[in-house]
Amino acid sequence: MKITKLLIANRGEIALRIERTAKKMGISTVTVYSKYDAGSGYVLNADESVLLRGESLAETYLNIEAIIAAARETGADAIHPGYGFLSENPLFSEACEREGIVFVGPSAASVRAMGNKIAAREVAVKLGVPVTSGITGEPAYLLANHHKVGFPMLIKAAAGGGGKGMRIVRTAGELEQALENTAREALNYFGDASVYIEKFIEGPRHIEVQVLGDKHGNMVHLFERECSAQRRHQKIIEEAPSPTLTPEVRSKMGLSAVQLASSIGYYSAGTIEFLVDQELNYYFLEMNTRIQVEHPVTEMTTGVDLVEEQIRIAAGETLRLKQEGLKQHGHAIECRIYAEDPASNFMPSPGTISLYREPSGKNIRVDSMELQDGAQIHSFFDPMIGKLIVWGINREEARQKMITALEDYIVQGIHTNISFLKGIMLHDSFTGNTITTRYIDNNLEQLIGFTNQLRETAGSRVPLVAALLHSLDEKQTEHPGLWQRIGYWRFLPEPVLELDGKSHKVKIIRRKGRNYILENEGERFEAVFECQNNRATLLLNGASSTVFTGPDQEGQTVVNFSGFEYRVVRKDVAGPETAVFTGSSSVNNDPGNIVSPMPGKVLKINVSAGEKVKKGQVLMVVEAMKMENNILSPADGVVDKLLVNEGDMVDGSARLVHLMEHL
Repeated sequence: MKITKLLIANRGEIALRIERTAKKMGISTVTVYSKYDAGSGYVLNADESVLLRGESLAETYLNIEAIIAAARETGADAIHPGYGFLSENPLFSEACEREGIVFVGPSAASVRAMGNKIAAREVAVKLGVPVTSGITGEPAYLLANHHKVGFPMLIKAAAGGGGKGMRIVRTAGELEQALENTAREALNYFGDASVYIEKFIEGPRHIEVQVLGDKHGNMVHLFERECSAQRRHQKIIEEAPSPTLTPEVRSKMGLSAVQLASSIGYYSAGTIEFLVDQELNYYFLEMNTRIQVEHPVTEMTTGVDLVEEQIRIAAGETLRLKQEGLKQHGHAIECRIYAEDPASNFMPSPGTISLYREPSGKNIRVDSMELQDGAQIHSFFDPMIGKLIVWGINREEARQKMITALEDYIVQGIHTNISFLKGIMLHDSFTGNTITTRYIDNNLEQLIGFTNQLRETAGSRVPLVAALLHSLDEKQTEHPGLWQRIGYWRFLPEPVLELDGKSHKVKIIRRKGRNYILENEGERFEAVFECQNNRATLLLNGASSTVFTGPDQEGQTVVNFSGFEYRVVRKDVAGPETAVFTGSSSVNNDPGNIVSPMPGKVLKINVSAGEKVKKGQVLMVVEAMKMENNILSPADGVVDKLLVNEGDMVDGSARLVHLMEHL
């Protein structure tokens, strides 16, 4: 059959990605959206769109009935689920089949065979594909029989994916609580509380193989991706080909992947994930029966549009690819751009983006939400706001291109992991290919310190001068700001600027148009500042630097330089009266008030009024951007009042609980 209208049952960057291929194929597109996504790029770019009414994910993007109704309303003859949400829910594909709508994905039987980790392991064992030892059952059974697996062990949500509901347990004393937490998260995220435990491999690599199969029994693999760089069990950097595998191991893994997928009659795109130990022994981990977040690195190294192949397969076409005709060319690296603060243990950072600019150029690809200045990043959704992908003739060329591209990816107004990713690209662990799946979590403090050193090495002069000249550029905005209106450069030739808590003087000796003679730290130099669309070229004694200057925020000029953000404040000029500088720790003067560090949902309350608590005890769990965040007691005390209930939505800095000192 021919697909003429495709409904995309997803949002954000993957919806836009699917739209691009559909339009290339001459297929019209329909998107669904919640009220929080109204006006988003993927909605505006679609031929039609349908509002999903409701507040929660269950009412919107997880609502099978509402999405099927949207397809009927618009006359869509096919649905692409993207990744996440309903993509691996067999009930969704079955609902499409009942309505005569083509599901762009595998059969419900395949999803059931591989979507559940326990069932998938059984398939692998029957085929002789290596797996780690493991058992499954009720928590009481697992507590009584965990010795059959041994420590360390990995506890997983059986129906999970994306690192959700996963914990490493090293001692018997941790096991019971870990099982309880994993079961709760599994039920919350996937609607299935079943869990299993398996032997944990120390220092493993995470390597996955892309497969494509059609409805006529043809199956190929498109080689592997390495995804070992992870935080909280979730990938942040992926690359193809893997710099770890030998040609022999690569060939064996590819054959195992095809064998596994073929054994269940799989069709569409899928990914077989493996763990690889230090001796390059590989073990089947799970199969993801959908398109993967990291699929672009495979596309850039093979030249295959995986989404196009998915659509053709769903329409019943014979697979156009032959294994002998598939080759890997060059090297591709993908970095996931997250709204989070690595320095605060990757705490989610929802909020308003004041300035957003994406890099561009040859062999640079950005799969993003196509955000605009002023866009809102909500706490209801995953914190990923985009993917930056580069290609080079080899790994080193791709790495260098990624560093440059990260420096040109500008997101102001919220925290992101961009500078942290640049730090990893420059760190010996990446250049030397020694990153394993737990490396980032185990070495986070060191990696943060390394990133901070890179920022210090970049120096303060460029951002200081850029902030100053940005404020003096009378043509930078249609409506001059405070610094321009008061014309302080005429009367205060030696303004005082503050950066990172340190005061700096940049003396203005002479100005002629955009040319300045300045003095800083006893050195006189010439400066020229040219800015367009917030991207500026700053010449200091002829040496050129690229900087990005965003709109003033609360009396600060925000400057991005060399992949790092700098906030520069004028100390000898009063800031705007409306400026308020607060953090969650300074919302009030009562140290007993425990506040939420981010907007989110109160998932679980572990204490009750009148209960004695210890310093570091988990008082409650707040979920934001699909991550659980423990709210800890800052000291010994007694719970005076609980100010929220389980299920409540809270704003950042909302009061959660009040503690009294324990006398």
